[in-house]
Amino acid sequence: MTKILVTGSDGLVGFALKKLAKSKKITSIYFATRKDADLVDFSATKRLFKRVKPELVIHLAAEVGGIGGNMMHSGEYFRNNVLINVNVLECARIFEVKKLVSFMSTCVFPDKIEYPLKAENIHNGVPHPSNFGYAYAKRMLEVQSSAYRKEWGCNYIVLIPTNIYGENDNWSVKDGHVIPSLIHKIFIAKRDSKSFHVWGSGKPLREFVYSLDIAKLIFWALAKYNSEKPLILTNSKETSIFDLVKLISKIIKYKGEIIFDSDKPDGQFRKPSDSSDLKKLYPTFKFTPIETGLNKTIKWFIKNYPEVRNYDK
Repeated sequence: MTKILVTGSDGLVGFALKKLAKSKKITSIYFATRKDADLVDFSATKRLFKRVKPELVIHLAAEVGGIGGNMMHSGEYFRNNVLINVNVLECARIFEVKKLVSFMSTCVFPDKIEYPLKAENIHNGVPHPSNFGYAYAKRMLEVQSSAYRKEWGCNYIVLIPTNIYGENDNWSVKDGHVIPSLIHKIFIAKRDSKSFHVWGSGKPLREFVYSLDIAKLIFWALAKYNSEKPLILTNSKETSIFDLVKLISKIIKYKGEIIFDSDKPDGQFRKPSDSSDLKKLYPTFKFTPIETGLNKTIKWFIKNYPEVRNYDK
């Protein structure tokens, strides 16, 4: 049976992949975490590949954060993500991995660009300054994948999901992505009977995709997608931060005051992405509605609180 290595499996998407692999009874899969290897270190990465001997790799490992984390740690995010990607892709080449699936983010796209976002426009301008370090590092993942394909024939494909949310996210209130940090903050505001402050005006729009949907699309891509062109994974449905806050508050049953702090940065106003390639290749795929996904995510968070993944601790 084909051996699959998943890097960064202790995160959001890795958690969803474990759940899906279990339901599909996929046993020949190794979920690697930071305890297995520090992927910033090439020697440690090489030892992991030598031990696991994978034929396929799902590369999820990355250093990530929300707008606050990206603004405070731009150099750290750039350095560590470049090293992680270079090491993993090079080891996959050395150990003759048959196929590698890796991840970019919609933040790699230029700040000033024609919408919807399309894969062919990734390098046509500079990314938004709020996350430029992380964005440039992720762009290099696509460059390395393309270069390795051209010189050595490596079947490296790149997926670009929009904002992912779900169980086992990083629930940091300082550096977390928008949905987990909002859920955590609203939960605390309700618990402590306090008002709730939101960064920014609430006007920006984002596309959100449930983590289990991404896990399903990963297994599909591993089996079916072999193009050099990065593939955007999105439902093309935009939700404002204002509406998102109201929806989370409704599910958590928070009745307190909500204050949108317009003095804080909004980040990019919107970045709608093109789903036409995915619809053409996988026309029958159905995304989970955001209300359904949020209900499942919040239920999991409350059940597991306070023992949730939280980098503020």
